[in-house]
Amino acid sequence: MQEIHLMLKPASGLCNMRCKYCFYADETKKRAIANYGLMSFDTLHSVLEKVLSEATRSCTIAFQGGEPTLAGLPFFRQAISICKGKNVNHCSISFAIQTNGLLIDDEWCEFFAENHFLVGISLDGPKELHDANRPDTVGKGTYSRVMHALQLLKSHGVDTNILTVVTADTAKNYRKAYNFFVRSGFDYQQYIPCLDPLDEPRGQQPWSLTPERFEQYLKASFDCWYQDAMRGRKRYHRYFDNLLLMLNGQPPEACGMLGICGMQYIVEADGSVYPCDFYMLDQYKLGNLNTDTLAQIDARRKEIGFIEQSCAVDEKCKICRWYQLCRGGCQRDRDYYQDGIGRNYYCTAYEHFFEYAWPKLGAVYEKVVRG
Repeated sequence: MQEIHLMLKPASGLCNMRCKYCFYADETKKRAIANYGLMSFDTLHSVLEKVLSEATRSCTIAFQGGEPTLAGLPFFRQAISICKGKNVNHCSISFAIQTNGLLIDDEWCEFFAENHFLVGISLDGPKELHDANRPDTVGKGTYSRVMHALQLLKSHGVDTNILTVVTADTAKNYRKAYNFFVRSGFDYQQYIPCLDPLDEPRGQQPWSLTPERFEQYLKASFDCWYQDAMRGRKRYHRYFDNLLLMLNGQPPEACGMLGICGMQYIVEADGSVYPCDFYMLDQYKLGNLNTDTLAQIDARRKEIGFIEQSCAVDEKCKICRWYQLCRGGCQRDRDYYQDGIGRNYYCTAYEHFFEYAWPKLGAVYEKVVRG
């Protein structure tokens, strides 16, 4: 394979926070084995050796959780050492980590800088928005500790972006969050809609993001992005910047915007492999890299039809003028019907957003992309 996208969960579902909306904490409760603990060096070696033997051009290795830094800095140093020793095809390797930031200190920052990590920090906005849903294990707010981690990363010159979970509160207070990010100098922003618990009607939690709230968020965030772009101060917003790629005839890089699920290897701490971070359930297990080859894992992926089912197109989508931009969205947002894949839960939000934003999106494209 020319390119391989690998995500490791070195601490399984272990975490030093108790975020109210954590989708992975919800997923782990629905498996026969909820938590696999810390990944062993033997498993790490097996995973990286097999993956690097197959990657011929590039390999992206991302660490997520739970909280991946709980695996400890020696684990990460070992990962770098293995990659250097087992990169038999001399492919390009890039590293990324998504962390809550609580354990970040100068030593971590030096490691990230030395090995050119892209570090994503989870931050939901100013203190009142962040602490509302992201307490630590004893219920205390984490805002000040996360901000300290961001200051450390900046002082060490580490490439950093912000990941914000969009909740009902975010949607209602988006401009407050955005202004905070701008004042703080956080120009690279990613936003992901919060997920309701599996097997539960959507929209029931205090933080749940209904289609109406998601529409509110999309319009408010687009207005901020558009205004700054037209003033020559465009900031990176992953969703909107990917729309610009699509308008320019390029494929989006963001998962959920391609209209089909990608080939990923999501690896739990015991070496078990799954097709997607949102589907780390027993029925979607593809194998284990301690015992199976990538070919065997890919055969199982084909057997369960995971990628194939993501291609299903709802009848309404086939005649929708916005389908080439929407492309159905993330499979997890279409996989809540009892009879299988259906229309996206946020369909009306996307439809109303594109009607609202289309002329202005074209203006940004002309100014920013075509110059």
